[in-house]
Amino acid sequence: MSIMVRFRPASLTAQKYEEANRRIEESLDWPPEGLDTHVCFGSEGNLLVSEIWDSREQYEAFGERLMPVLAEAGIDFSGEPEVFEVHAIERR
Repeated sequence: MSIMVRFRPASLTAQKYEEANRRIEESLDWPPEGLDTHVCFGSEGNLLVSEIWDSREQYEAFGERLMPVLAEAGIDFSGEPEVFEVHAIERR
């Protein structure tokens, strides 16, 4: 079953987000297996990230490799991400 994951990094700026993306693309397979959608949104200094994954297992496997890269980029999380089971996905 697909899941949606909502991340709330602490004080995420566009600069930190772009730096993290650069590091991810250099050191990890991007986009990873199972990632359907990645969206960064919100206001400067308060950016949020939501992702849709094909399965919780794929999300967790990538997360183990991702978290050290995010820490190196200076991205901190104020808590655990919210995880929701997806009922439906519609695209245009």
